[in-house]
Amino acid sequence: MTAIDELFQRLKGSGKKAFMPFITAGDPNMAFTSKVLQRLEALGCSMAEVGFPYSDPIADGPVIQASYTRALGNKLKLQQIFDQIQSDRSERKMPLVAMVSYAIIHRQGQEGFIQAAKQAGFSGVIVPDLLVEESQTMSQLCRKHDFNLIQLVTPTTPRERALRIAEASSGFLYFVSVTGITGERTELPADLVDRVGWIKERTNLPICIGFGISKPEHVKLLAPVCDGLIVGSAIVRCLEKAGESQEQALASAEQLIASLLAALEPAKG
Repeated sequence: MTAIDELFQRLKGSGKKAFMPFITAGDPNMAFTSKVLQRLEALGCSMAEVGFPYSDPIADGPVIQASYTRALGNKLKLQQIFDQIQSDRSERKMPLVAMVSYAIIHRQGQEGFIQAAKQAGFSGVIVPDLLVEESQTMSQLCRKHDFNLIQLVTPTTPRERALRIAEASSGFLYFVSVTGITGERTELPADLVDRVGWIKERTNLPICIGFGISKPEHVKLLAPVCDGLIVGSAIVRCLEKAGESQEQALASAEQLIASLLAALEPAKG
């Protein structure tokens, strides 16, 4: 059982939902990434998704793409991510999930990447460009190493295919709230709650919703039907000024996250 599995067991037992911020590794450097993860845990976030910068991201919108470009412009290397995450491992209880393009995994070799990521302190990986038809080996290796392979279901995924994706996944199922790329939205699709409810009735995996979530009202709408929420672009936007003032960037991100966490709390009475 991974730290992610244990987390969802605890949350279910207490009637709470997971909150998972996304941040970009190495923007502007890994020391700042380490500081952000410490602050996220102190705020009460359940876990964190760490994006591995890649020159050709698959589903990331302009805010996250720009953060990847900044990190790569500073010559960030894969081993630097692993080294920094591992160096802080003993101080962190919050599980970490890696968001990684398959091209990066392929260069390392599937088993080599899984072993290195787990040793560094990651509990699972999201591979947005790994097709379910090609995921069997990766899924088996992840289960062998007690490491979660989290896959994505989108609003346009046919229902039969969505169930196949769920069967190949572990840890949780990432439900993409909108068609298209990541980014903040004013409104979410009207049928989103129904779509999530349908698949939730057909899998034992926790369901976490991501893409487009940026406001407390989004959180209040979606929390009743899911097991967790993922917020990326809105947080990365807050942190993009870290090159000028780290504390100001952190304060901005903390204010946003605090409002979203408050909206996630179960209603009293």
